[in-house]
Amino acid sequence: MPQMQLVKCTINGKATETTVDVRASLTDMLRNDYRLTSVKKGCEVGECGACNVIIDGECFNSCIYLAVWADGKSIMTLEGLIGPDGELSDIQQAFIDEAAVQCGFCTPGFIMTAWELLESGKEYTRDELRKLLAGHLCRCTGYENIINAVETTMKKRLGKA
Repeated sequence: MPQMQLVKCTINGKATETTVDVRASLTDMLRNDYRLTSVKKGCEVGECGACNVIIDGECFNSCIYLAVWADGKSIMTLEGLIGPDGELSDIQQAFIDEAAVQCGFCTPGFIMTAWELLESGKEYTRDELRKLLAGHLCRCTGYENIINAVETTMKKRLGKA
């Protein structure tokens, strides 16, 4: 019989609580309990990056992060980047503008990692961006356009566009 535990956390700015199986991943909780389907189930072993979310400002693979560890944390998914009037964030728009979406399966995870990088306020070289985004698997080989989208957004944020 599964052991259950109450998890209270903030998801995309809203206080939430749900009871989860202590063995459940954060991916499962976000998708099943909150219907946040931008969090993709890819490899389920922390290798592909499709499930990346921001937890207390830091990007994590939610497939290897237990849901119970989220208790008391602030979690942001791709849905949390949408503005109050439904407008896309700058990095989401850049992925569209640079044709970096292709099939779209890896896109949410890439965007969440990019968001963390962009929030640092640092300027990265293209090689550094490649290395920092290397924890993602793009099955459509859209890496160049993804790097372009992140680099363009970074330069705009830094006033170097």
